[in-house]
Amino acid sequence: MSAEHSAHSHSFLGAAHDENARRTLWVVILTFAMMVVEIAAGYITGSMALLADGFHMATHAGALGIAAGAYAFARRNVNNQHFSFGTGKVGDLAGFASALVLAMVALGIAIESVARLLNPGSVAFGEAALVAIVGLLVNIVSALMLSGGHHHGHDHHHHHHHAAEHGHSHGHASGGDNNMRAAYIHVLADALTSVLAIVALLAGRYFGWVWLDPLMGVVGAVVIGRWSYSLMKASATVLLDVTDEHVAEEIRDILAPVNGIRITDLHVWQVGPQARAAIVSVTGSGLTAQQIRERLQPVHEISHLTIECQAAS
Repeated sequence: MSAEHSAHSHSFLGAAHDENARRTLWVVILTFAMMVVEIAAGYITGSMALLADGFHMATHAGALGIAAGAYAFARRNVNNQHFSFGTGKVGDLAGFASALVLAMVALGIAIESVARLLNPGSVAFGEAALVAIVGLLVNIVSALMLSGGHHHGHDHHHHHHHAAEHGHSHGHASGGDNNMRAAYIHVLADALTSVLAIVALLAGRYFGWVWLDPLMGVVGAVVIGRWSYSLMKASATVLLDVTDEHVAEEIRDILAPVNGIRITDLHVWQVGPQARAAIVSVTGSGLTAQQIRERLQPVHEISHLTIECQAAS
């Protein structure tokens, strides 16, 4: 049992690196602090653009924070037998919940912005513009911190994964990197909404274009809404154990040439950021479960494989 057990851990965590994690944590802290300031200032100055920019920052601080929190939880419970397929989905559950909250926020900002387009309120443009400029600076600093970690993380990942992926490359981006790249793109998107907010506020202050601010509020709400929709869709797919077609196809291709084989049941689903579980039932192959397991060895995405062999009926 002991040997079998060591080979059969349910540790389905993505590959993450401490260096990247540390940089990301700093960016989260910075972004979070700035987001609180922007949301508060948005309320006080009456600027919808600033409010939307603040909540747009929240989507990213939230996403990164959740990834970090979920990773820590997954780490802590990695050998907890209570979770039958490990804790790799914690991040998807947290992501789904936060996306739902932000969808509500986006709706609120959109409604309020439209109300202000129809009935403009007074906005303290100067003060709001200052806050937005500070927000932009924070974004630029964050982007620099993340892009620094970017290249480092990449090399790191390469050495780490080389053996596993050699001669079996798909168009999959490797995991840790993907995370960093997503974080980096988010920060750039933030910088863009900050620039839009600044433009709207300065135009309001110097040209009296008061409608531009609530209009940016609507734009911000749409951006947040789209983000939360795509996150809900992606995380729901994982939570509902939707079949990973790519890996299922690979299994079929490998087993197809075997004489007389019929796959009677095939399940492939995601149990962690880079981990899949599979259940394969076959009849009429004349192969033992062990031989089938060896044939499926090249499918490196599978971390938990269950094989059932029935005699030809």
